[in-house]
Amino acid sequence: MGLSARLASPVFSFRHMHHRLARDSSFSVIRNTGLHLDHPAQASACSSLRIAAKENTKVRLTVRAYSTSPEVVSAARMVKAVRVHETGNPEVLKWEDVEVGEPKEGEIKVKNQAIGLNFIDVQFRRGSYKAVSFPFTPGMEAAGVVTAVGPGLTGRKVGDFVAYAGFPMGAYAEEQILPANKVVPVPPSIDSISAASVLLKGMTAHMLVRRCFRVEPGHYVLVHAAAGGVGSLLCQWANALGATVIGTVSTKEKAVQAKEDGCHHTIIYKEEDFVSRVNEITSGKGVEVVYDSVGKDTFQGSLECLKVRGYMVCFGQSSGAPDPVPLSSIGAKSVFLTRPTLFQYTMTRDDLLECAGEVFANVSSGVLKAHVNHTYPLSQAAQAHADLEGRKTSGSIVLIPDQQ
Repeated sequence: MGLSARLASPVFSFRHMHHRLARDSSFSVIRNTGLHLDHPAQASACSSLRIAAKENTKVRLTVRAYSTSPEVVSAARMVKAVRVHETGNPEVLKWEDVEVGEPKEGEIKVKNQAIGLNFIDVQFRRGSYKAVSFPFTPGMEAAGVVTAVGPGLTGRKVGDFVAYAGFPMGAYAEEQILPANKVVPVPPSIDSISAASVLLKGMTAHMLVRRCFRVEPGHYVLVHAAAGGVGSLLCQWANALGATVIGTVSTKEKAVQAKEDGCHHTIIYKEEDFVSRVNEITSGKGVEVVYDSVGKDTFQGSLECLKVRGYMVCFGQSSGAPDPVPLSSIGAKSVFLTRPTLFQYTMTRDDLLECAGEVFANVSSGVLKAHVNHTYPLSQAAQAHADLEGRKTSGSIVLIPDQQ
């Protein structure tokens, strides 16, 4: 009798299965934990036997036996994912096999087609932001297809094209389990790479120009890292809202892109003092709002660029945390200082759908264009991180699962 037939037989015992696998030259036993070797009619516990085929295909057989019922055998899928066992440089990103179970109540399983790389991934990898536990799979943005839904779930079905941005982490994987209320539908006019490149950054831009400070026609807006993933969308959106956009960049090539994205003025900060240039552009009046994702290197200068009662919006710190700020430096112009977190602006389902819907609507209409200038195989996430940190990239970076 073949192995599959014997596993399906109601008289096939745990002992038979263990002996059969041990004798079969096509399998090697990796772990055998607590097998009850009684006849199935007397067994009452669940046990698992992890095996690996010689072709390097790993499965976990879970055998459940009940007092008068035949065994039920299910295989949990092993997929590839990037894992972090300790914080550090990009080399700590490890390409490993992980086990993906089935979705529970309120959950779905998604086969990722494209994964967005964001600087927050770098910060978790470095340890600047603290992961809940180790090892962990980084990544907070992906688009893909629903392959399974949890029991009793409505509103989502197998085959749906969805995207998510935010917690829980775990996007750097071929497949993942997600809370159903954290994913959003993707319009058919938007492909998976565009969706994965724009959702988190686009919702961040929405928060910045519509919620933290409402950009209006006639405003002067200063955007640091204007050619970056968020910066690019910020410039496009602020321009569409009628603002005069000033962007800082590191190279002439990035200045060209920033211009294409709607910057009226670009400043190459390595060649000129951005505070002096902003003062010149605004005739000494300053800007209504500064959007600063750089942090330490730009914070003090950003404060100096603000007009009276201007808004300083700090949404990142790629150069490190700014030095402590005396209240007197804020009081000098009665400026407003905020450090927003996107996930507190999308906590409710309604807020999430409104924010994501406006992003996708602007992408579909052409107001926002996602510049996916760099794609990497998911297995090369470490190289993608190194290039991002080395300022070798511009626009959005997308990781593509190796097995599509």
